[in-house]
Amino acid sequence: MITLRNCVRLFLNTSESLRCYSSAAASTFKASDLEIQLCKDSELRPKPDPNKLIFGQNWTDHMFEAEWTETMGWGKPRISPIHNLQLHPAAKVLHYATELFEGTKAYRGPDNKIRVFRLDLNMKRMNSSAQRILLPTFDGGELISCMKKLVEIDQEWVPYSQTSTLYIRPTLIGTEPCAGVQKSKSALLFVIVGPVGPYFPTGFKPVSLLADPNFVRAWEGGCGRYKIGSNYGPTIHPQAEAAKLNCQQVLWLSGPDHEVTEVGTMNFFMFWINEKGEKELVTPSLEKGLILPGVTRQSLLDLARGWGEFKVTERPLYMKEIVTALKEKRLKELFGAGTACVVCPIESILYKDNSLQIPTMSEGAPITMRFHKELTDIQFGRVNHPWASIV
Repeated sequence: MITLRNCVRLFLNTSESLRCYSSAAASTFKASDLEIQLCKDSELRPKPDPNKLIFGQNWTDHMFEAEWTETMGWGKPRISPIHNLQLHPAAKVLHYATELFEGTKAYRGPDNKIRVFRLDLNMKRMNSSAQRILLPTFDGGELISCMKKLVEIDQEWVPYSQTSTLYIRPTLIGTEPCAGVQKSKSALLFVIVGPVGPYFPTGFKPVSLLADPNFVRAWEGGCGRYKIGSNYGPTIHPQAEAAKLNCQQVLWLSGPDHEVTEVGTMNFFMFWINEKGEKELVTPSLEKGLILPGVTRQSLLDLARGWGEFKVTERPLYMKEIVTALKEKRLKELFGAGTACVVCPIESILYKDNSLQIPTMSEGAPITMRFHKELTDIQFGRVNHPWASIV
């Protein structure tokens, strides 16, 4: 029997269901809703020489965008010709650094197929960064689909090379024009892509580091684990100071015990013979939130554990351990790891006015080079692996 109470209950239940559906629909954009506007033939730009690429200076013909507002949620995603952004001068990103980004690549293999590498980890980290500064989250799988479409559209920009790649830069910014230190009520997610050359264009070159405890990148309770713009701007001055001392990168230390965190914008690795006489790969742990959970970092750990040839450890690491191991000739290799270079060997550290000569290259850096070969073989599709997916 239909009664007024039943009608009211039905109406309330239906209204609640519609609200839930609307909220879910607005909580992410959908690749199936992607709108595409292509450049006219006359607007397409010539491709740069793949042998003369400089990182971050060339961008393709198209870009991806999706807008978000607090009231409406995510709008429809779109790919359009690359263009300048229009922002109000009071946009929060310009005043309070409400900005985050990711960095990944697309690789053209010897089979001419284009692959991307472990994008699920980038999406997980991107959403984690967004939560930290109260920017909107989204379904990472949907953005992966949209980015693959963008790469497909601009596929001729992916270098026909086994060393050069297409760099992919997803970015999320707070756009609300309000001069107040509070959550942005509007945001813009965009992705630009561009061809980049090899990190070492003239061959594998080790770097020298400045380890100065007066320069601190991150601290417990801070934002070191997030890929947000405010982590990077303040590192420019220490980098310039390092260059004055003929050092290419900064080895970031933390606390009175000079805990090692990162090297430049890379994760740090040490291969040594530990106090027990064991071969061991050590990298700083994520527990304190001092370092970025790098995709390359995780991949190297996964590879090393798969080899099963030596101990693999994530733990706090201190300069005194490096100094002692070097004196006792137990230190074998030090290297950085990141998207730009894959791995970067370290040859010296300027620490407390002493230049520590690291024996990384004395025997050809076998562990560093093995990591580089195995990971790039996966990325370029020279070997089949689930980490690399075809666009």
